[in-house]
Amino acid sequence: MVVMEEICEAFDDAEKITVIKEGNEKSYLIGSYEYKMVSDAFGNLTEGSRQMPALGVSLNNETLKAKKQGVWVEFDFGKVLECCGMPFEKLLFEVKEEYYGFNLIRYTSKYGYDGRCFYLDLVDKNMSEFYNFMINF
Repeated sequence: MVVMEEICEAFDDAEKITVIKEGNEKSYLIGSYEYKMVSDAFGNLTEGSRQMPALGVSLNNETLKAKKQGVWVEFDFGKVLECCGMPFEKLLFEVKEEYYGFNLIRYTSKYGYDGRCFYLDLVDKNMSEFYNFMINF
């Protein structure tokens, strides 16, 4: 298990990025052009962001249902990572134009999407540019 202090450190270890639009999933492996495009756009989005305590928890069944609508992005690490005492194999988040911060929903093979989340505050910017990129991707 790889342990890190800040959740943003994890994204460099992702092996696959999955983009979900209205329930339709497309996955991109590290090294592909599409992976680099999404990873770079996400890096621009989160540059200068700060990790904050999350107020909510994820319920697996509710998250699976929610993923069928809207735009979502999931980073798959192919191994167990841990930050702040919380293990994860994947991190999922919803992309909404008006978000100034967002929950990173943890996934583990043992519990699915059940459990506490991480929260990223985008610090004086919102997701509108990333949202438009993802809609047109």
